[in-house]
Amino acid sequence: MKIQVDDATLNVEADGPEDATALLLWHGANCTLRSWDLVVARLADRYRIIRFDVRGHGESAPARDPATGYTFERYANDADGLLDHFGVQRCHVWGFAWGARAALAYGALRPARVLTAALYDASIVRPDVKAQREGTREAVRRQRAAGIRFQPPEGWDAHADPEAARASLGAMNGFDLPAAVDRLTMPVLVATGDLDPNLASSRDLVARAADARLVVLADVGHGSVLQRPDLTVETWLEFQGVVA
Repeated sequence: MKIQVDDATLNVEADGPEDATALLLWHGANCTLRSWDLVVARLADRYRIIRFDVRGHGESAPARDPATGYTFERYANDADGLLDHFGVQRCHVWGFAWGARAALAYGALRPARVLTAALYDASIVRPDVKAQREGTREAVRRQRAAGIRFQPPEGWDAHADPEAARASLGAMNGFDLPAAVDRLTMPVLVATGDLDPNLASSRDLVARAADARLVVLADVGHGSVLQRPDLTVETWLEFQGVVA
């Protein structure tokens, strides 16, 4: 469905019981809300799951003014509007890869609305994209050798406006992620693959946060939700059991 929030037309999906605790999902770089399909299928019987394409990604319209429309502050306003639309006051948030940065920013900007934050494949410094790709290739090789194979959901990287999708990733520029970690007041799960170079930064994030724990995912590279939706759901549910 399409929902208008201020000057943004956002592509949104909501699944699960309307009276269940809400979970807000943030997709990775160059991904769409479809990247969460296999996760949603495993959780929609117990959570009200809200996912959306950020401005310019997937089927969401580009920002009218790219100079001011692609910021984490704007995305936080968009998320507020979606939660208000569905009558949600507080929710869990979960993001992976670039989306972990967006989820982190939302948790820092709107701590009163966030019950827990899950940051998968997280980095609070500039990522090493080449190393991410190399680690992911090795992770997939090991997974296939073990008989583990998940196909990314159809449309997980399909964008109506690829140029806008690239531009919208610039939201992380100029946003102080390390300082944002210091403002996280909710329980935080950081889960990163042992073959993801972001693991070093994930450890730093956990050391800085007031209430965070780290889970290292075996034989997983960057983009854990796409590679191992089963394992990521398992670790998220275990975390919820710990903090409940």
